[in-house]
Formats: sequence, structure tokens, C-alpha cells
Amino acid sequence: MSVTIAHSARSYPKHPYAEMKEAILGKTYSLSLIFVGGTRAQALNKKYRNATYVPNVLSFPLTDDTGEIYITPTVAQKEAHKFGMTPNGYIGYLFIHGLLHLKGYPHGATMDKAEKKFTARFHLK
Repeated sequence: MSVTIAHSARSYPKHPYAEMKEAILGKTYSLSLIFVGGTRAQALNKKYRNATYVPNVLSFPLTDDTGEIYITPTVAQKEAHKFGMTPNGYIGYLFIHGLLHLKGYPHGATMDKAEKKFTARFHLK
């Protein structure tokens, strides 16, 4: 299985999304990656997490081997400099972050270490 990409956002960066997904979730995991605008991201966040802010990334496991990741490029554009990354690199990082959540990682030191490993592996800056 690979990665299906959809978007309602105006643009998104090209990354080796399928390769990144396989490195973290394996070849058989089926993933949808959706790039959305702030309004849709906020609505999803409110509906599924009861949170009112516009998120940079949301990940939803659907079954043991399928899931969805939503990324909001406009938020990533605004946040990238806080992490010393380019907006495109930061979107790649957010994708990795979402993949790790689908893998079962909670926020913390173990997740931070894995994010650094995969950020370096895929040359995200």
C-alpha cells in the first residue's frame, strides 16, 4: 500500500511521502494524507478533539493498518521559523510527527528521538 494525497489547500511541498510512511509504518499500512486550509482543520479539531485552535497536524488511526493525516500548510508556514526549519522542511517534519502518532507514540522523549532520526534520514531542514 502507498500514500494517497488529497488537498484543498492551495499548495503543498513534494516529499517522498510513501517512503517516509513505509519507514515508519511499513509497506502494508494504507494512509491518506490530506492538506487542508485552516477552517477545515479547525472544524476537524473541534469535532474529533473538542479543541478550538487551528492545528498544524492531525492524525487519525482508522483501523490497525489504515489511517489519515491532515496537515495545515498555512499554520506550518507560520511555525517553521520557531523550529529553525524551512516551511517545506517543517511540513515534512509534521508528516513524520503524524506517522509516529499513528505508530502509537505519545509525546515525549522517545517520540522526540524518533522525530530527530527520521528528520535527519529524510534531510528535512
